[in-house]
Amino acid sequence: MGRKDLQAVLIGATGLVGSQLLAQLLEDARFASVVVLGRRTVGRTHPKLREHLVDFEHPSAWAKHVAGDVLFSALGTTLKVAGSQAAQYAVDHAYQLETAAAAARNGVSTYVLVSSAGANPGARIFYSRMKGELERDVATLGFTRLHLLRPGPLSGERKEHRRGEQLSLRVLRPLSALLPATLRPIPATTVARAALRVALDQTPGLHRHEAAELFLLGGS
Repeated sequence: MGRKDLQAVLIGATGLVGSQLLAQLLEDARFASVVVLGRRTVGRTHPKLREHLVDFEHPSAWAKHVAGDVLFSALGTTLKVAGSQAAQYAVDHAYQLETAAAAARNGVSTYVLVSSAGANPGARIFYSRMKGELERDVATLGFTRLHLLRPGPLSGERKEHRRGEQLSLRVLRPLSALLPATLRPIPATTVARAALRVALDQTPGLHRHEAAELFLLGGS
């Protein structure tokens, strides 16, 4: 995309990757506006930023705002925060699928989804199966360009405390050089840079970007 009047739509802007992606989009001269849909405010103002606080359970009230050139989806929660698998599935699958469907109906040509390493609709692990089902379902929506990003463990400063994740990262970081890319902690800033880079690629079709590629795509 060589234009400098692009409009991005972003969900999950308060999360680890989403907050980094929002910052990068606001600084990127190629994007004239950034529309954020979320359950809570991102807590910042910017001339390019248009924010809509929404209830994802009622898409008829917000679907019209999912319009532009690129939809970025970095929405997600944990089982502990959600309280049940059903509640987590609503956030990580249903809300994202509904947003993607609205984007497709509104003519958005490019969709960039932050998924997860190991995503597989046939997986026994609930989280991997949920992510795989989302990948499978958004692939039926007819986007001109669909980019599925599959990072391994994310590193960075989260707003909420995730003790288990912090302990895992503490163990994995010293071993990073020895680990396969799917297990190697990847900075949220790197994933965000990769998401932005693939969004500007004009190659049509479905593209899966595994963890090893994300380190390359998001390298500074």
